[in-house]
Amino acid sequence: MRDRLRAGIAIYNEGYYHAAHDAWEDRWLDLESGTDDERLLHGLIQFTAAVYHARNRNWTGAIGLANSGLDYLDGLPDGYRDVRLQPVRSYLAILASDPEIIERRPPVPIDHETDTPGLADLEFEPTTIAAIVLAEELGFDEEPIERARTYAETDLAAGEDDSQFISLLFDFVREAEHRGIVSQRLSEHVERRRTRESDVEGLF
Repeated sequence: MRDRLRAGIAIYNEGYYHAAHDAWEDRWLDLESGTDDERLLHGLIQFTAAVYHARNRNWTGAIGLANSGLDYLDGLPDGYRDVRLQPVRSYLAILASDPEIIERRPPVPIDHETDTPGLADLEFEPTTIAAIVLAEELGFDEEPIERARTYAETDLAAGEDDSQFISLLFDFVREAEHRGIVSQRLSEHVERRRTRESDVEGLF
């Protein structure tokens, strides 16, 4: 829960408002309706969607989502799962009454734990989640990213902290200007690893 929550918050804080929900949705769908965790994720999904629709001047959609988000987050304590919910609720209330505010000031960031995380603040697990979400959102081939994540996890478990897969996944998430080059390098490393594994399997 924590890794998905933090990944989505960082994605949102970096301005990828539409993509943020993809970090939360699978976990949200697995939760029993009405539980506090389900309401938290559902409310945050509605919040990011409200921001996205407001930025696209879909005022009716933004108002409906803002009201829905408020309903889901209502009653959860500020600081639930280490998320500062009061600023989120306050901004949802403003969006519900005046969605055009988004054209006058930026949307409120989401604070988690002791900071306002961006992509550069994520640890390994949230970074791998963010990598797949951003690949889908930005039109990169997801398969090499997912494969690189598997190889990175294998290398980490084996104590290989200097794994190229680990460093390239961090670069893909953190270096927006170089994502195309990093994606290409990841694909090349994945292909080399696959070839090496095939060669080893062919020996037995």
